[in-house]
Amino acid sequence: MSDPQPVYLSDYQPPAYRVTHTELTFDLDPAATRVKARLLMERHPEADANTPLILNGEHLKLIALSIDATPLEEAAYQVDAEGLRIDQVPERFMLESEIEIAPQENTALEGLYQSNGMYCTQCEAEGFRRITFYPDRPDVMATFKVTVIGDQQREPVLLANGNPVERGELDGGRHFATWEDPHPKPSYLFALVAGNLHSVEDHFTTMSGRNITLQIWVEKDNLDKTEHAMASLKRAMVWDEQAYGREYDLDLFMIVAVNDFNMGAMENKGLNIFNSAAVLTHPQTATDAAFQNVEGIVAHEYFHNWSGNRVTCRDWFQLSLKEGFTVFRDQCFSADTNSAPVKRIQDVSFFRTAQFAEDAGPTAHPIRPDHFIEITNFYTLTIYEKGAEVVRMLRNLVGEESFRRGSDLYFERFDGQAVTIEDFVSCMAEASGEDFSQFMRWYSQAGTPEIDAHGEYDYVHAKYHLTLRQRTPATPGQPDKLPLHIPVRMGLVGTKSGQDLAMTLNGEKIGKDAVIHLRDEEQTFVFTDVAEAPVPSLLREFSAPVKLHYPYSREDLAFLLTHDSDGFNRWDAGQRLALLALDDLIAAHRNGVEKVMDSRVIDAFRVLLSGPMNDKAVLAEMLTLPSEAYIAEQQPIVDVDAIHAAREFVRQSLAVALRDEFLVIYEANVTEEPYAPTPEQIAQRSLKNVALSYLMSIEDEQGLALCETQFAADHNMTDVRQALTLLVHSDRDDLASPALKAFGEKWAHDPLVMDQWFTIQVSRPQADVLDRVKYLMQHPAFSLKNPNKVRALIGAFAQNRVNFHRLDGQGYQLLADVVIELNRLNPEIAARLITPLTRWQRFDETRQALMRSQLERIKQEPLSSNVYEVVEKALA
Repeated sequence: MSDPQPVYLSDYQPPAYRVTHTELTFDLDPAATRVKARLLMERHPEADANTPLILNGEHLKLIALSIDATPLEEAAYQVDAEGLRIDQVPERFMLESEIEIAPQENTALEGLYQSNGMYCTQCEAEGFRRITFYPDRPDVMATFKVTVIGDQQREPVLLANGNPVERGELDGGRHFATWEDPHPKPSYLFALVAGNLHSVEDHFTTMSGRNITLQIWVEKDNLDKTEHAMASLKRAMVWDEQAYGREYDLDLFMIVAVNDFNMGAMENKGLNIFNSAAVLTHPQTATDAAFQNVEGIVAHEYFHNWSGNRVTCRDWFQLSLKEGFTVFRDQCFSADTNSAPVKRIQDVSFFRTAQFAEDAGPTAHPIRPDHFIEITNFYTLTIYEKGAEVVRMLRNLVGEESFRRGSDLYFERFDGQAVTIEDFVSCMAEASGEDFSQFMRWYSQAGTPEIDAHGEYDYVHAKYHLTLRQRTPATPGQPDKLPLHIPVRMGLVGTKSGQDLAMTLNGEKIGKDAVIHLRDEEQTFVFTDVAEAPVPSLLREFSAPVKLHYPYSREDLAFLLTHDSDGFNRWDAGQRLALLALDDLIAAHRNGVEKVMDSRVIDAFRVLLSGPMNDKAVLAEMLTLPSEAYIAEQQPIVDVDAIHAAREFVRQSLAVALRDEFLVIYEANVTEEPYAPTPEQIAQRSLKNVALSYLMSIEDEQGLALCETQFAADHNMTDVRQALTLLVHSDRDDLASPALKAFGEKWAHDPLVMDQWFTIQVSRPQADVLDRVKYLMQHPAFSLKNPNKVRALIGAFAQNRVNFHRLDGQGYQLLADVVIELNRLNPEIAARLITPLTRWQRFDETRQALMRSQLERIKQEPLSSNVYEVVEKALA
């Protein structure tokens, strides 16, 4: 596609025709599946009688077409690459069509395709148009009745949305199943799965006493990997009833695990289709992080039943209406189920590294964009994660009780409708009495707001003056920004007492932990009766998705690290302290002078290691240094080599100075207790493995021995993967090579474990990685057609900063080669994979030129709209 045209939010018009009921019949065949559609349609009351009927359709072979049982002459309609047009239709009518598609040729994994011989669908955002001619937009909602016909031997299981209503046998060894979904839904929520699958079944009793059958469908070999997903689903169902009063509404809830899937999972009504990586777990094959990830994704897709399915988006510009809200819901669920402080730290750490980078890049966009070329390019961290942070701010502004009233009002008022972000926020305003007109700018302004803060203590009058200034940098298409409403949660920590001080603002006692509201470009807050000089603890629990600049001294940060009552800000103080030391070391490396470790960082870590271990999970996070990616985001120009050298120097310096303390931590957390993904055990393993990573950074004999022993013990995949990673990333190839070989041979039969094997190898810092990537691309376990493999190998390599950003540009060239090939196979994955090249402006002139040259090379290819949009923005 040489010049695809953008779609604009301002051009939105209601559909001229809507579908009230849809009946589909699928006669499955890998090369020639027949799809018969019967659509009960009616014209919008305000549409002109001469308005033509235009239906979306791509890669469809039309066999038959009729209106009200009368076949249409060829002159009465037109079919092109984008769909079907009929110039004259009645006000109400039945449109019947029959088309043919080839699922086995569908490498884009959109619409109906085959995965390991299994038929599967993915219709969000615009995949349904690859199944039949239809008004493929979220504001057309219809009830569905679906019949699936397949071979009894090849496809013994035939699934679709809703409840099963009929099954039977047909001639020629074929059979059928009919499903009915009574809840109106848009086409993007349609789902079909057919193949040789086996199920694990359980039951759930809702708060009103209804019995729900729960099924997880997998390939036979994976039946023993479903227990955690089923338990997570039941916990999510209980939580949603308790936290939001939302009860499941069908008789059956199904999850299917699919190996080839572009996304993590999809919330299709009653039939959730999951990437196998997002549902299958076992202590021997999945890490703690994978267990937690599965729990969160299962909950997320289940929560969509209300925040996305029963109430859906009017148009795709409102995508964060369902995704931001549901991410917030799954974050709260995971926090309630596991360690709340650690969940917040991990979410914010990821957010500040990845979403802030997105905001600062050429593809920056508001939470609600005003235009797009390819909607799948907007399934971004801004839509999901920043959208969730804005919902969190709303909850904190109105309070939990008003937020619950607002969400109840939203679900009840708009049940069965396709709505907008304004509809959601207006319910919160109505429930709380708050005015959110300024707050709505969060949805329309791109970029990361920054707060410049300054504080002064008036000893004579016992006052503390805190001045906050907000600014949002220019982003593509938005040079000028208006002030936002930013809630800043804070406390004042007394430098003598080490305790939170009582705060009085404008004559009102607001407690020791409170929210102040920054609405103007600059505001000064004067706190009175401040008994002692404080250090301000600002943006507690990351109360707004902003960058905070406050001139903390290293002594201030060390003080907050040990005294702040807010766990998130204690962690953040440690990160800031480490970053100041890293800045010095990056400059030293760049200037070729001797690196000297800041003793204050060592002292702060010693205090952490010698203090009480009340929360091992939080301690593990506090002992973890900022990632190279996050460090890079703090630098005006990214010097990958200096950043890597500086971080390694800090890691090794801490390991040398605190070796004995790390040994004590490690040995105190070794256990032979049977594996369980409980918060207590996960915390213990996290702390132990952080200690091991420090000990392995200096590669002394004791650290190496502990690592070898942990790998050989084969107690659980969390410990095995950590030990293998540390061995492979070390300079001891004599130990790493046999371990890597043994691991690969043992797990050659398991695709998900082999994905871990790929990632471990291509993320090592040694210079041989590019050759390893090329070698592994020829490995039998790798396929460019499988998104998980691409992410595990190519995506992981592109995150290996010192090797991807080689000065010879070969890392960039390899990524561009893969993007060009994937553009032909799976444009959605190609567009996502290209992101590291789009950040070229952040690097030195040599790397800028090399990255731009690869983007220009990609641009010369015949491009899909997905890749075209990203490349155009990157080069603009």
